[in-house]
Amino acid sequence: MSNNNLSSAIAAAGNAVKLLRNNQCGIYVYPVVAPEFSNWRTEQMAWRNSAVLFDQTHHMDELTVEGPDAEKFLSYVGINSFANFKLNVAKHFVPVTPAGHVIGDMIIFRETEDKFVLVGRAPTANWVLFQASYGQWNVRLKHDPRSDSRPDGKAIYRGHYRFQIQGPDAGKIFEKMHGGPIPEVKFFHVDWINVGNRRVQALRHGMAGAPGLEIWGPYADKHYIQSTIVEAAKAAGVDMKLVGSRAYSSNTLESGWIPSPLPGIYTGDGMLAAYRDWLGADSYEATGSIGGSLDSDNIEDYYVTPYELGYDFYIGWKKDDFIGKAALEKMKAEGGQRKKVTIEWNREDVLKVIESCFMEGKAYKWIDFPQPNYASSNADILEKDGKTVGMSMFNGYSYNERCLLSLAVVDADIQEGDVLTLKWGEPETTGKTSTEAHKQAEIRVRVAPTPYAKEARENYADSWRNK
Repeated sequence: MSNNNLSSAIAAAGNAVKLLRNNQCGIYVYPVVAPEFSNWRTEQMAWRNSAVLFDQTHHMDELTVEGPDAEKFLSYVGINSFANFKLNVAKHFVPVTPAGHVIGDMIIFRETEDKFVLVGRAPTANWVLFQASYGQWNVRLKHDPRSDSRPDGKAIYRGHYRFQIQGPDAGKIFEKMHGGPIPEVKFFHVDWINVGNRRVQALRHGMAGAPGLEIWGPYADKHYIQSTIVEAAKAAGVDMKLVGSRAYSSNTLESGWIPSPLPGIYTGDGMLAAYRDWLGADSYEATGSIGGSLDSDNIEDYYVTPYELGYDFYIGWKKDDFIGKAALEKMKAEGGQRKKVTIEWNREDVLKVIESCFMEGKAYKWIDFPQPNYASSNADILEKDGKTVGMSMFNGYSYNERCLLSLAVVDADIQEGDVLTLKWGEPETTGKTSTEAHKQAEIRVRVAPTPYAKEARENYADSWRNK
């Protein structure tokens, strides 16, 4: 076995939990884009009240899959049905392990009959790359990984720029930059529009809780496209805000997407053992980290399933076969799966945690604003009457809602309005550099609707957000 792969990294650490709990990778970074352009509070309010420009060029992998077997291959790797996957349509692509645990997700675009483009976080891209080499598929893959988290002055190049324009006033900007009314684009469909003198592809999206478009094109056009959008907003009289990397990731708290589940690949034999041998010791899976109060030596306690994330209605049960099908069928028959919820943190308890940092002695774990991105994946214990009933997976502060929120998975019998207790803070044995010495706190939290934002809850197309 190589000394430079995930398998050897796990063996050297003692087990997968020790590897991830004590990784020295530091905080999770959204690369290249400035932390703030105005301030994160104003930037958050703009996606609710006017319009925002998200620069998504740098923090996501892009993977092109093409060839005669492209559809058959991707249908086997992901849980999704490809039966009605037409050209110029996008899907939320979700692969699982043979045991049915989620690896991650990406947005997948069908550009031609035998060409697909996937955009999203590294775990799914890595899994697809491995599957192409593990099986016998007539496909060609091109991988453009995300920009370096800490480029240290090195030049950054990507294949494409990628922007989103979101918010209630976004339509006024579209009309100005297009030179007239844009085509009516259905949710998660793609069409061509004008941005100044460029023709660009546009995906109808709604990431921030309000209608918008995602556009992309050659990286060399990035400056021209961004400046044209900014000028169009001014001409339309829209107070559009550029959103920095601090506020960017917090928008999902209002719209209900859990962006960073731990890939369920650290256990299992056969294909999964081969995958851990294939993954480098410098891969996301080997260098990422687990944060939170959940303290288990069993890495599988940190895994999630499509049922828990609300992705089960994607499952293409009529497909002959796909990775994880048998395991998901068994889960469906057994029932009792946990479910995704939003939880509100109690104001008084949050202030107690913050107050402790102004007092002598060991403080509670600092809550960074708007998001405490001190780990790649988070898992904080949720309890009811002293019993563990779920885990909080992604948290942060919404200036729009004036509260701290978490996206979590909880037992099936937990109801909206229930008050739970969240344990905040790391085990004392943590060795990660992104965590200061602290004590754990108990914070009351209330189970709330998902999506939390009224606009997203009522006006999104039927999707995982409201399942």
